[in-house]
Amino acid sequence: MKPMTSIARHRGHGFTLVEVLIALVVLSIGMLGIAALYLDTLQASRGALLRTQAVALASDLGDRIVANRNPADAYNCGGDCASGEGGNAIAIADINGWLAAIADQLPGGTGAVRYVAPGANAPAQYMVTVGWTDASDATASSYDLRIER
Repeated sequence: MKPMTSIARHRGHGFTLVEVLIALVVLSIGMLGIAALYLDTLQASRGALLRTQAVALASDLGDRIVANRNPADAYNCGGDCASGEGGNAIAIADINGWLAAIADQLPGGTGAVRYVAPGANAPAQYMVTVGWTDASDATASSYDLRIER
């Protein structure tokens, strides 16, 4: 058997610099993928939070409409609730407080209430709409709630 030279003995030991650099590039790409996935998750949970707030705000006004029985169309503001229209002082106070809550809790938040008079086979209805702008993709989103009286 031939004795190994010192060069032959060192070739098989450890990683070369090229192998270390390739490992760092692969690790970096993986970390960037994880970061992108994390950002997508944050945006999705922000959108879900905004939708949950919109549902809660619409339901809150719905409960107030059901509780205020006099008159039936007291909350009808024809889509422009900021003008202070309404049938009685309680309805006007409810709508103004509701619009302030929407503006505080939702980015670009808007609210509208439309009254649909009862028909031959349909009860009176309120259509409550809460709108907002989703910051992640700058699109307008809305939630509609129908309340029968």
